[in-house]
Amino acid sequence: MITDPAFYAVAIPAIVLTGLAKGGFLGGLGGLAVPLMSLVVSPVQAAAIMLPILIAMDWVGVAAYRREFDPGNLRILLPAAIAGILVGYLTAAFVTEAHVRLIVGLIAVAFALDHFLARRRAVAAGPSIVRGSLWGLVAGFTSFVSHAGGPPVSVYLLPQRLANAVYAATTVMFFTVVNLVKVVPYLALGQFNSANLATTGVLLPLAPLAMMAGVWATRRIPQEPFYRIAYASLLVIGVKLVWDGLAYIL
Repeated sequence: MITDPAFYAVAIPAIVLTGLAKGGFLGGLGGLAVPLMSLVVSPVQAAAIMLPILIAMDWVGVAAYRREFDPGNLRILLPAAIAGILVGYLTAAFVTEAHVRLIVGLIAVAFALDHFLARRRAVAAGPSIVRGSLWGLVAGFTSFVSHAGGPPVSVYLLPQRLANAVYAATTVMFFTVVNLVKVVPYLALGQFNSANLATTGVLLPLAPLAMMAGVWATRRIPQEPFYRIAYASLLVIGVKLVWDGLAYIL
C-alpha cells in the first residue's frame, strides 16, 4: 500500500473531483484524477488505483439516474467505445500516454473555446451515428489509457442541450459499461496488484460521498449555469491535458 502523505494530498482531492464530475456536476473535471495522482506516482499505477473507485462511483450513479438516461445515444456510443478499448489494449505497448493526453486536451480546448466564442450552432444538435461513433471510439480509447474519456463524450453530448439529469444519467450509464469492460484488459496487462488494491481500499469510502454530492448539485443547478460550468470544466481539463502531454513529449 502507498504510504507517502504526498500521494494522499493529491489523491483525495482527485477522488472528490471525480465524484462530483461523475455525479453530473463540474463536467469534465473528473478527468483530472489521473494527471493529479501522476504528480506522485506513475500514470499506469494511478489508473490502476482509480479503476475500482470509478466502478464503485458508477453504481451510485446508476442508482440515482437509472430512469433518466438517453438510450438512443448509448446505443450509438457504447459499441464504438468498446472498439476503442480494444484498440487501446492492442496498442498499449506503442502509444504513450503523453500523446493521448495531448490529443484529448486539444480536442477539449478547441470545443470549449468554440462555445465561448459563440460560434456554436444556433439550434441544438441531435444524436448522430457518425459523430457518436467517432467520439465513442475516441472516448473508449482515451478512457482505457488514462480514464480521460470524459471530454470526447462531452464533445458529442453537450451540443444536444440535454436536460441536466439526462446528460448526467447518459454519461453515468456510458462509463458504467466502459469501466466494467476495462477490467478484463487491465487484468491481462497486470495492472492490479496487492499494493494498488490496498491503496484503493483506503480511498474507496470517499467515492460514494463525492458521487452523491455531485448528484445533489446536478439536480439543483439551473440549466444555463450548468452548461457554463460544464464548458468551463472542459476547457480546464483540456488545458491541463495539453500541458501534461507537451511536458512529457518535450
